[in-house]
Amino acid sequence: MQALKIAATGMSAQQMRVDVTANNISNMSTTGYNARRADFADLHYQQLRSPGAIVAGTGEVLPAGVQIGLGVRPAAVAMEIKQGSMRPTGGELDIAIQGNGYFEIEMPDGTSAYTRDGAFKLTGDGQIVTSEGYPLMPDITVPEEAREVVINADGTVFARFADQVQGQQIGTITLAGFINEKGLEAIGDNLFVETEASGNPVIGEPGLNGRGTLRQGFLEESSVDVVAEITELIEAQRGYELNARVMTAADEMLSATTRIR
Repeated sequence: MQALKIAATGMSAQQMRVDVTANNISNMSTTGYNARRADFADLHYQQLRSPGAIVAGTGEVLPAGVQIGLGVRPAAVAMEIKQGSMRPTGGELDIAIQGNGYFEIEMPDGTSAYTRDGAFKLTGDGQIVTSEGYPLMPDITVPEEAREVVINADGTVFARFADQVQGQQIGTITLAGFINEKGLEAIGDNLFVETEASGNPVIGEPGLNGRGTLRQGFLEESSVDVVAEITELIEAQRGYELNARVMTAADEMLSATTRIR
């Protein structure tokens, strides 16, 4: 009897579904976080009679076969690409992306990572960095005597000084786009790295070639829909319970079989 093993794969799948949902709910306040969804696929089938087979003796073609499924397996846990709402903060280094794109960040080993978390800070040298201290790329340094930083929608960054009417451009913030954002690999700290599935980053000016624009003084909130997550959690719990009942029923049937004399 395969029912015990099949039900076990179903319970494992629903447990993963709960784990993914729990991670979404725990990140409901994480800046720029996109909810994840677990996708599943059925396992191989035990072919007792293949569809289209020729019946021995009659030569008839079977219109349908006998295929016994062997359960379910995880296929992917992918991001749901969805724009989060804009939360006004008033911070001059708080930058939200309205539309597609990622900020490029330089990691300690010199490689690039990507994020939609625009809660930037300044170092003691005036360099713009993430909350973890990773520099924004291309590198932008705010002069110590600057009294205000202005960031336009197209990424140009200006510093205003006390003795000047016009701001002085000190750099440009670019955005990276990917042909398959769901192929990015999350590494924590709101950061992603490129993979073969995501494709190479296409970096350029905000507002061009499908890239979003920047909004200074805003942060993008998590795109997690709490009501949808609670619904997902209830469905996963019910699915787990049903698979557990299948295991109980299969166990009782096996028990009855062993009692036959």
